[in-house]
Amino acid sequence: MSGAGIVDPWQVTYIHVHSAAGGRMEQTQYHDTSRALLALSGPEADSFLQGLITNDVKLATDGVTYTAMLSPQGKYLFDFFVVKTADGYLLDVDKAQADGLRLRLNMYKLRAKVTLVPSAMIVLRGNNDMPEDGLPDPRHAAMGWRAYREVGPYPALPAGYFDAARVEAIVPKTSVELLPNDSYILEMGFERLNGVSFRKGCYVGQEVTARMKHKTELRKGLVRVQLDQPVPVGSDITMDGRTIGQVFTQANGQALAYLRHDLAGPGMQAGGVPVRLY
Repeated sequence: MSGAGIVDPWQVTYIHVHSAAGGRMEQTQYHDTSRALLALSGPEADSFLQGLITNDVKLATDGVTYTAMLSPQGKYLFDFFVVKTADGYLLDVDKAQADGLRLRLNMYKLRAKVTLVPSAMIVLRGNNDMPEDGLPDPRHAAMGWRAYREVGPYPALPAGYFDAARVEAIVPKTSVELLPNDSYILEMGFERLNGVSFRKGCYVGQEVTARMKHKTELRKGLVRVQLDQPVPVGSDITMDGRTIGQVFTQANGQALAYLRHDLAGPGMQAGGVPVRLY
């Protein structure tokens, strides 16, 4: 693919800008315009959040915590980052999920002494030269850092900027690999990505998640595969005419795929293109 604003999933693109002196320098601080921030405050903010999310809210004290909210059936609904502030917490969520997350949290609020409002701050991201106020992305070192500031003259994060890093580190993305009311977070690697705690108290969907962890062997999951050429995102992976998975984000001849572990092996294809386990 080519064209303004479109990133070829088969390329690693390094974005450079001209410095004031006329030279070239790598731009390392980008405004991630795909993210929105919600501000949660109030005397019961800790206990309120702790009873709803998959990770331990206490971990946010030392930086940024990756977490999710699940349905009562244990299926993924939202994933976001929790950042401790002087007044409570910032919730760093995909912009397309922000309204839904706010509605869901308000549904559980009842008489809890908490306030939840949109924040005017923005999310900055980069993959090197972490600033003093930067926080390492807790999912994987390849995902760089995050910072939270007032609106400023920052360039927008290019589309697909972290795709190659996500594929290499097997990090799913909201609404691409992570599908609301469909995905299970353990199949998506949340334990490896520091997105779930098995030592905290109960939360919505906890019983199903704990059972998958301790009583079953995961038959499906997100893996990295190799492709000879790109295929449409969501393409079925087949083996001997049987669908055993789907292909999602692609970069540098590799891709994230959701696969049946027990059926994966030589002979897999997606749209006629050979698929090989990495």
